[in-house]
Amino acid sequence: MAIFKYKAKDGPKNIEGTVDAQSREEAIEKINDMGYLPVRIEAATDSGPDKGVASRHLFAPRVKSKDVTIFSRQLASFVKSGVPILRGLSIISEQAENPAFRAILGEIRNEIKEGTSFSATLRKYPKIFPPLYVAMVNSGESSGNLHEVLLRIANHRQKQEAIVNRVRSALAYPALMTLVGGGTIFFMLTFVMPRLMRIFARMEQDLPAPTKFLLSISSALQHGWMWLLLGLIVVIVMVRQGAKTKAQRSFISYLKLHMPILGPFYYKSELAQFSRTLELLINSSIPILKAIKVAVPILNNSVIQDELMKSYKDLEEGSSFGKSLAQSEVFPKFMTSLIIVGEESGRLDEALGEIASTYERDTDEAIKVMTSLLEPILILVMGLIVGFIVVAMLLPIFEINMMAN
Repeated sequence: MAIFKYKAKDGPKNIEGTVDAQSREEAIEKINDMGYLPVRIEAATDSGPDKGVASRHLFAPRVKSKDVTIFSRQLASFVKSGVPILRGLSIISEQAENPAFRAILGEIRNEIKEGTSFSATLRKYPKIFPPLYVAMVNSGESSGNLHEVLLRIANHRQKQEAIVNRVRSALAYPALMTLVGGGTIFFMLTFVMPRLMRIFARMEQDLPAPTKFLLSISSALQHGWMWLLLGLIVVIVMVRQGAKTKAQRSFISYLKLHMPILGPFYYKSELAQFSRTLELLINSSIPILKAIKVAVPILNNSVIQDELMKSYKDLEEGSSFGKSLAQSEVFPKFMTSLIIVGEESGRLDEALGEIASTYERDTDEAIKVMTSLLEPILILVMGLIVGFIVVAMLLPIFEINMMAN
């Protein structure tokens, strides 16, 4: 990822900031997705705001999502109580435990003091305050309801963090069991089996097929563990880099949607995230066209993103957003029907809220079912593998006993 500095138009206003992208073309695309008209883009040669803070706090912990959520809720309380935003930022920054976040809040306060708007200042820290956050804060500043917008942001982030924490806590025990079980199997194949091989070699007899198979795996692990480790590192690097071309992203996104068992869960999670985000933006008095443009990049699936952008263009030309979505095979009839009704009744935000709540419930139930099934499945798989290893090791001994009798 490279950092690009840009100058863009937000209506009559000129704005400047930085964006992370693989190329200049992707940077332009991201700036357009934020609802701005790019004027100048160049690779950053000096350290931007985020980079400067990181260099001053090289060993400081990174800014966590929870830090931003707490900050949003605290600032909402201060603004609602009539405390000036500069004073509120000073108090919050003094109480912040994370030194990197404390420094960022200090820089935000200084820039606001010099006349920069709150939303324009946040825009300079895209890794901490994403476009959704900035757009909602900008709307809150314009409408005079900044405290309500900040509270909505905090509640939304808190719900998202709760889902992530539930998944992590549910996967903690299965992950530990997988690690211990995998380590045990690796130890048996690389330490126990080589010693048995010496015994079997002295017998000078034909070994059973399961034992031969196990010995071949043991030999491969002993002599090829470096290649296995190298392959694992390559896979991790490739996953972290992600798909670079649009064709690669589309192919991976298609596979994610059609995965057995996990595909429907991932699909509903994406639809819930889009619906909830769009509801938040519309409730914050952001125009529907700009709200869609801000909400779409939040999704991780390019197939769904492409279909939403097609509907966005239809809406831009005067068509119905819901009817355009209904023409696509990607979106379920339940979702498109509610959006059409919401558009016709003027209650699109309520329709989106209902869609999001439904898919969030489905996603939550799917998480519970998957995590409850994962533990017994892992126990069964580990038991079968260990059982196969034990049987394969004992079969030659049984054959010797039978020959002796």
